[in-house]
Parts: sequence; structure tokens; C-alpha cells
Amino acid sequence: MSVFTAAADQSICAPLPVLGKDVTVPLVTGGEVTYAALDYAASAPALQRVWDDVAAYAPYYGSVHRGAGYLSQLSTDLFESSRVTVAEFLGCREGDQVIFTRSTTDSLNLLAAAVPADCQVFVFETEHHASLLPWRDARVTYLNAPRTPAQAVATLERALADRDPYGPALVCVTGASNVTGELWPVKELAAAAHAHGARIVLDAAQLAPHHPVDIAELDVDWVAFSGHKLYAPFGSGVLAGRSDWLRDAEPYLAGGGASRKVARRTGGGVDVEWHTTAARHEAGSPNVIGVYSIASACKALTEAGFDSLVAREQQLVSEVRAGLAEVSEVKVLSLFGDDAPRVGVISFVVEGWNSSHFAAALSAEYGIGVRDGLFCAHPLVRTLLGSDPQDVGECGAPEAEPGEKSLNAIRVSFGAGTPDEHVERFVRAVKELVSEGAQWKYRTEDGRCVPDRGTAQH
Repeated sequence: MSVFTAAADQSICAPLPVLGKDVTVPLVTGGEVTYAALDYAASAPALQRVWDDVAAYAPYYGSVHRGAGYLSQLSTDLFESSRVTVAEFLGCREGDQVIFTRSTTDSLNLLAAAVPADCQVFVFETEHHASLLPWRDARVTYLNAPRTPAQAVATLERALADRDPYGPALVCVTGASNVTGELWPVKELAAAAHAHGARIVLDAAQLAPHHPVDIAELDVDWVAFSGHKLYAPFGSGVLAGRSDWLRDAEPYLAGGGASRKVARRTGGGVDVEWHTTAARHEAGSPNVIGVYSIASACKALTEAGFDSLVAREQQLVSEVRAGLAEVSEVKVLSLFGDDAPRVGVISFVVEGWNSSHFAAALSAEYGIGVRDGLFCAHPLVRTLLGSDPQDVGECGAPEAEPGEKSLNAIRVSFGAGTPDEHVERFVRAVKELVSEGAQWKYRTEDGRCVPDRGTAQH
């Protein structure tokens, strides 16, 4: 795990400027407060640097790759230089491809469409649905949730040792859990995969915004992540890594840009020659602004210095965990235990509270945005809550009434743009809600717990 550990003597930087830092929201109890955005694990606010870069480019926007005009050529240069920036950010090896997609989900579905027909896929039940579900056309082995990093490696090694040794195999694993924030032993899992002739793809959606991700250092075959978690809006993502399976697969989308030559056959139909580069899987007009925003975010995080960013985030993690530990009714969810290294993602439940009710009160009475539910990781959350991982659940609030126990959880998440005050307010709000209760009455509406307007609790 040392590759993810920040040096203890690194200086702690100030929060990076983000959009929305001065937005105020109304409180149901009266007045307004600066919004505390503590849902980074869903979508992080855009860095001001990213927004400024995009605004400066926007007047020069043009269609890429196939235009003779100046703006088209400029946009093409910007698009392709962004690919180089992302490759450098990820430590890509010679021959690796960087493919631009819509999101981590899109990236992993692209890879799933490119795996050989007889591929065996190994994935832990602890994965986000983006990496748990795409492998519909492969033979999939779902591995039980490990309780230590060493157990994760041992579980994978046993499963790989029992597989058919003659066919292709792929391991899919997260870098940091979107539920617990815990870091997974990626380098060790990669070594186990390669020792058994398998390849490995890293879901870095929650890792890349918080820690450096180096493909060569981790020795993974592919990395997938999303721009909207990396402080870059506009619906963009990345799949980066080995080119061979991607080059040999049918294009993810058939259309312009993916094709090099198209000709009618004498007897009807068409013959197509597809690109063998990243363009093979980037058909259609690409999201140039989204791609550029990712490159801008990569530069901003690199220039800020990941060691300093990690050091500050770990300070916030410690403050939140220490505050929650003072409330006996709060149970923090964890696979690997209290000492496991983690990013700024913490999920918990509160005894005697419906999770949707608690999250609604944080928002309505304190101006704090967190998330409640199963976080698109249903089997993992069910396991952590002591429920049957096969139970059916929904990504969102249950239909339970406020105050009823629920099998959902609350997630607080933060990162490079989080001010100290937001974390301090969150810890204070948790303590007050648990000790004093909500100040307002709430009701369930369309599956969400919402304030009952005009009805104070006391």
C-alpha cells in the first residue's frame, strides 16, 4: 500500500478554489447558510481553474479531426494534446491508448465489449455497479467481500488458481471504495493477476481525485475514471491502457470517426476499414469541452502537488472520524478496520434514525449536502450492515418513514476543495441531531424524506 501513502512531513495546502464555494441555501428553520458540499464521491465541484480554462477556450470551439478551418484545427490540437496530458497524468506506458468516454461506467462497458469471447472475469462483490455489472457476455466469478487487504489478495489467488488456465482472464477491482473510502491493495492484486496469466482493470473513479494513479507503477493493464469526480464537469471519462484487446474488438459505437474507409460493395452493402487507434472507439462528435476539462483538472492537481493534497485530506478524514467516534449511536462502515488507509469517503448509520431522515435534516437544517442510500454498491452495503447481500435494494431512500430503521446508510465525502468549516459544521450537526433531535418534522415523498413545510418539530 505504500504507493498511496503521503509522506508524513509534507506541508498541508489550502483548499483548491472550486465553483459554488459561496453559494447560499435556505434553511427550513429560517435564514440562509453557505452550502457545505460534502458529496464529492458522487460529483465533485468543478475547480475554478478548470472553469476558467474552459471559458477561455469556449469561443474557439470547433468540430475536431475533420475540419479545415482554423477553429477546427485548434480544437483538434486541444483534443489530442488533452490525450497526451491524461496519459502523462496516469503514467501510461509506451503503446498504451487513452480513450475518451462519457464516464467510468461507459469506460468499463467499453472494455467489457472488447474482452475476448471466452474471457473469464473476476470481480469482488464489493465493487460499484459500474464495475460489477458490465460483464454480461463473459464468464463472471463474483468473489466474496474480503475483510483485510491480505485476504483480498488470497481470495483472488485461489480463484485464479482454479480457473481454466488456457483462456484469457480479467480481474476488475476498485482503487478506493465509494462506500468506505478504503484503499485496496491494487499493486498486490495486479501481481497476483499477472502471476496467473490474467489481466487487471482498475476502477479509479474514487482514487484518481485523491491520490496519484500510475499505470506503470501499479502494473495494471487498464484504468478507468470519470471527469465529474475529478473536479471536471461536462460528462467525460477515460479508459487508458493496453491497446491489443481494444484494437481487435469491434468498435464500441459504429459511425463517423471510428471508420477509416467505407465503400459500397458491387452486390450491395458496405465494406468498412476501422481505425486501430483510440479513434476506433470514439465514434461521433466527441465531447471536446469535457475532454479539455479533464486535462485541465489533471494539470491543476499535478501542479498543486498530490502529497500536499493527500496530507490535508487525511487531516479532514481524521477530524471527521474523531468526531463521529464521540457519538456512540454512530457506526462507521468498514471492511478493513479502523486503521485501513482511506480517502475522504466515510459511510455510517445512526442508531434510531432512518438514514434518509438524517440526511434530509442535515440538508434542511444545516445546509449540508451528503448522500444516503446504497450508493450503487448494493451487495457491499448490505454486507456491511449485516444484511443478506442478496437482498433487493434501491439506489436512494427507502420507503421507510422518518425515524424508522432502514437498511441504507449515510455517506459524507470531501476532497481538495473542502473548507475546514464544512467539516466542522458537519461534525457539529451530527452531534446536535443525535443529542437533540431534528427541529422540523419530515415526511416521505416519492421515496425521499423531505421537510414538512411549515411544521416545526419543537
